Amino acid sequence: MKKKLSGKNPILPMATLLMAGFLLVGGCQKQSEQAAPPQRIPEVATVPITAQRVELTTDLPGRTSAFRIAEIRPQVNGLILKRNFEEGADVEAGQTLYRIDPVPFQVALDSAEASLGRARTNLPAIQSRAERYLELVTEKAVSQQDYDDAAAAVAQVKADIEYWKTQVEAARINLNYTRVVAPFDGRIGRSHVREGTLVTAYQPQSLATLQQIDPIYVDVVQSSAELLRLRRRIQAGRISPDGQDRNKVRILLEDGTPYDHPGTLQFADVTVDPTTGSYSLRIVVPNPDHVLLPGMYVRAVIQEGIAENAILVTQQGVSRNTKGEPVALIVDESGTVQQRLLTLDRTLGSQWLVASGLAPGDQVIVEGMLNIRPGMPVKAVALEAGGHSETVSPTGGTAAAPKQ
Repeated sequence: MKKKLSGKNPILPMATLLMAGFLLVGGCQKQSEQAAPPQRIPEVATVPITAQRVELTTDLPGRTSAFRIAEIRPQVNGLILKRNFEEGADVEAGQTLYRIDPVPFQVALDSAEASLGRARTNLPAIQSRAERYLELVTEKAVSQQDYDDAAAAVAQVKADIEYWKTQVEAARINLNYTRVVAPFDGRIGRSHVREGTLVTAYQPQSLATLQQIDPIYVDVVQSSAELLRLRRRIQAGRISPDGQDRNKVRILLEDGTPYDHPGTLQFADVTVDPTTGSYSLRIVVPNPDHVLLPGMYVRAVIQEGIAENAILVTQQGVSRNTKGEPVALIVDESGTVQQRLLTLDRTLGSQWLVASGLAPGDQVIVEGMLNIRPGMPVKAVALEAGGHSETVSPTGGTAAAPKQ
């Protein structure tokens, strides 16, 4: 006799549990899909590119040097009796700086003048004798030899007179040389000799050094390669050399302070130093207050020309690719990021002067570049000078950005 099966079927509860699990997972998945936010478009800050007129300058280091310099040396031998200036003071042209003992030179002048007077005194008597001998020799009262001797004596006395004239002049010059004077206005340095020092004419050791420092020279050095680049830019028409006050040069002191008086470019050297590949420029700078002293380090800002349609971009908007080439990211009219390869000319303050790669109207990305790449859509926000931002529309207009 078959046994009757008792209890419920165990398969039905298990199937029920599986169905409930599938329904629960499906419901969570639908709820998760409905709760996921839409993908957010990155926001970047941009600056517009405009063409502008820019004065191009070159900042070069330089040293000041005296406009004129003279090493004061004696021109006669003797003892220094007195020094007539204060060290480091301004002196005038013709001012007596040193006084050399004049007594020996005064004696030499007096002796030369006496000898000149004696020769002049002898001339009339000897000349009269020669004239009488000329009359007598025609009558054969004296011999021709006597007349020739008298004529030679006249010529000898005249030669003596000329000789002693030169001796008097030389003695007078040497006497004047006992006063060592300043050849020009300027500032004199320390004295290398004291009273009682024996000096010799044209000795190697100078007595003092006199310098004219108003105006003063500023000598700067520029690379010859930079000169060639400048000429190419002018020939290409990127800059014009016809700027106002083109030869005017601004001077910056060693601490960066602008100097009150502009200088004037005087000349450029015609020879390039083969060891450094550079050439020298000389600038004349007014120095009425003697702020600049010889040997000071300064910087000269020299005008090269005018770029009429220059493209400038902030350095913040320029980066480098893997090859080290300068690139910039821009937002095109469709709101997509594009990469531009740039050719840079130089830095002007905090900006780059761009030779090629950008055009007026381009929107260069300056902030938010870490999370974007070329080809991505972005939301462009223009940075304004006042600190607020405006959303840039694809058509080029702007609209106020909503506050975050």
